[in-house]
Amino acid sequence: MGKAEKKTKIAIIEDHHSIRDGMAFLINSEPEFEALPFNKAEDALEAFEKESPDVVLMDINLPGMDGIATTKIVKNKYPKTHIMMCTVYEDDDKIFKALSAGANGYILKRAAGESLIDSVRQLIDGGAPMSVSIAKKVVSFFQQQASKPIPESETLTQRENEILDLLAQGFRNKEIAEKLYVSVNTIRTHIYHIYEKLHVQNRVEALNKTGRTGISF
Repeated sequence: MGKAEKKTKIAIIEDHHSIRDGMAFLINSEPEFEALPFNKAEDALEAFEKESPDVVLMDINLPGMDGIATTKIVKNKYPKTHIMMCTVYEDDDKIFKALSAGANGYILKRAAGESLIDSVRQLIDGGAPMSVSIAKKVVSFFQQQASKPIPESETLTQRENEILDLLAQGFRNKEIAEKLYVSVNTIRTHIYHIYEKLHVQNRVEALNKTGRTGISF
C-alpha cells in the first residue's frame, strides 16, 4: 500500500475500554485501516464535524446518547458513512430500531472476534453483515410480514374507499356522482375496479369484505 494512499477511517463508539481497545487493535492490524476510538457518542459526533469516518462500529448502550439515536444522526449528516451495530443486544425491538435508523449491519460482540475485519470489509463493499442469529430474526420477521393478509381497504385508492363509504351510507350511483362532481359513468368505472380488486360480485359483498356492513340493497 503506497504512502500516499488514504486509509479507511473506522470509528469505534464503545464505552467498555477493553472491548474498544481490542477492536481498535484488530482494525489497526490491517494496513489499509485506521481506528478512531471514542468512549461516547457526543465526542464522536464532535470529531465527525472535522472529518467524517468511512465506517462506524456502534454500540447501543452508551453513556449519554444511545447508539440508535446516534446512528440516525450520523446517517442524516453523513449518508455515505457505513454503520455497523456491534452490541450484546439481540432482541427484536433493538434490531429493527437500529436498522430503521439506518444501520447497514448488525453483529453481536460475542460473535464478532476475528470475523470483525471480514464484516467491516463486507460493509465497505456494500454488504449488510449480520451475525447468524440476527439474520435469522430478520428473515423470520419479513416472512411473518409477508404472510399477513393486507387489509382489503388498503388495496383500494382513496377515491375508491370514499365511494365505498358513500355506498355504505345508502347513496346510489347518481347521488354519489353528484356529491363527488363526476359523471355516473366515472362512478361505475370506480365500482368496477373495486369489485375487481376485492374479488367480489356486488355491492353487498364489497361492503361486507371491507367491514362496511349494515346496508342492504
